[in-house]
Amino acid sequence: MKFTHIKSIDTTKDFILPCKKDDLKSIQEFLPIANPDFDGSFNTHLLIYGTKGNRIYLVGLGEDKNAGQIESTFQKFAFETCKYWSNDIQLYADGLNDDELLKTVIGLEMSQYTIGEFRSKKEDKKEFTVVISSTKNIENILEEGKFTGETINKIKGLVDAPPNVKTPEYLGNWAEKSAKEASYTCTVLKQKQLEEQGFDAVLSVGKGSVNPPVVIINEYKAKDTETIDIALVGKGITFDSGGLSIKPSTNLHYMKSDMGGAAVVLGVVELVAKLKLNINIIGIVASAENAVDANSYRPGDVINSYSGKTIEIIDTDAEGRLVLADGLNFAIKKYNPEYIIDLATLTGSVVRTFGYAAAGMFTENQEMANTMSAVGYKVHERVWQLPMFEDYEADLKSDVADIKNFNGKPIEGAINAAKFLEFFTEKHPKWMHLDIAGVSFGSSQYAKMKSATGYGIQLITNFIKEKANK
Repeated sequence: MKFTHIKSIDTTKDFILPCKKDDLKSIQEFLPIANPDFDGSFNTHLLIYGTKGNRIYLVGLGEDKNAGQIESTFQKFAFETCKYWSNDIQLYADGLNDDELLKTVIGLEMSQYTIGEFRSKKEDKKEFTVVISSTKNIENILEEGKFTGETINKIKGLVDAPPNVKTPEYLGNWAEKSAKEASYTCTVLKQKQLEEQGFDAVLSVGKGSVNPPVVIINEYKAKDTETIDIALVGKGITFDSGGLSIKPSTNLHYMKSDMGGAAVVLGVVELVAKLKLNINIIGIVASAENAVDANSYRPGDVINSYSGKTIEIIDTDAEGRLVLADGLNFAIKKYNPEYIIDLATLTGSVVRTFGYAAAGMFTENQEMANTMSAVGYKVHERVWQLPMFEDYEADLKSDVADIKNFNGKPIEGAINAAKFLEFFTEKHPKWMHLDIAGVSFGSSQYAKMKSATGYGIQLITNFIKEKANK
């Protein structure tokens, strides 16, 4: 989808009129009838015809409480109506502020995502141009909205890709291609390099797969300094069988989505580079396939880690925290970032806690928590803080190793996982863990089965923008 800018709308051609709830008067001058059957409720739209037979689409923005979800109403609107559009369509934007316009463009771009990439016969994609009418200078907003929508669609494509295609090596190739296109640096550490550098936990998780693990290191540096402002670490389990602690078959096909955290990290680094934000960031993806084989690591094993700390394996299905342990410790020791954030589809426990409405947030740094929470509400990618009390550490004590990877209890699972990760952060004062298991992948009106949501791109990018602006 292309976006261009004009100063005033041509009312003889097709156009879109955004409207807040019960505020038809703001667009009355463009309406061919006085009282259309439309009140501007959120996620609604209505087609009426102008005096020249042109289409006029009314799109409901809802109330102030819906401001963070404006892209949703435009995604739904465009998804359902673009088949009737000509090659270009106008959008009246004088009634939108900058944030609303940005989210409008993001939503329109998101509507172009198609999940059927691997069908033998693909639908022909029509190229549309949305001509935005505004008296303001909006070129930068249009560019940011398009880049953001494109990035969300790209990471959704990654998460939805089948696991026989989306191997750890595939993620590495994706990152290398992205780095060339967006002008940042990418390094992919493969089996031999992982062995030489001591990524023992990543290697252990990947032992049972024919697809060897990788660690991806993406570097974007806009400032003339070696200081790293923010490091992102993503869990990149491209398929999770559970290992020898094998998962039940129900919903096992959805375990292709267990690299949702990695997808966010890959996407955010690309987007930040395209937006040319004034910040230095590192994105690290620790990627492996948790498969079942004679070489698989076992419950009862004691493995090493990049940190040098030993881990007793209680459950091989608690593998995501193992690769993250290596990724986090590497990021801290190698780059000493001011802030470090990891993202992972880590536990079913967080889904049982929040359902599909919010991610679990874990940190001892209240400044980070407050900022992330405020950003989450603003972009409607919400997070909620859970405690990190010392009381929870007792369940991770091992008789035979420095720590065990699972407490074996049906309680406190998300917190237990966060406390495990904390053990490998070298007491970093500005570390945050986001468990996005319930929000990264789920039911959607755009697919018959569960699919990727794109959660995290706006959340983390806006957190980075907050820091870059300061």
